[in-house]
Amino acid sequence: QVQLVESGGGLVQAGGSLRLSCTASGSIVTINTMGWYRQAPGKQRELVAHISPEQDTNYVDSVKGRFTISRDNAKNTVYLQMTSLKPEDTAVYYCNAEVVTKETYLEVWGQGTLVTVSS
Repeated sequence: QVQLVESGGGLVQAGGSLRLSCTASGSIVTINTMGWYRQAPGKQRELVAHISPEQDTNYVDSVKGRFTISRDNAKNTVYLQMTSLKPEDTAVYYCNAEVVTKETYLEVWGQGTLVTVSS
């Protein structure tokens, strides 16, 4: 059993910053790609950013230059530093991880954390 627990969401004014964290726990051998997705009201879930174990990163165009994804492999944790936030960044943010256990390979999702950016 593997779980992802997120934290760091909240309400912030436009132009502000927030830092999201997500920690994986359970019977983990290794974690491949970790990422953050978001889903705004009435919209489909979209990839925000992902990061490989070697720290290679990829971002959706709308957050490039404003968001930074990072990870601490020793702590099985991924972070999303969000700056210059805009009202259109308002969404539920979900952590995602490709986890290898002794028995199998899993794609695991966190429960989501709400980010609200006021104008």
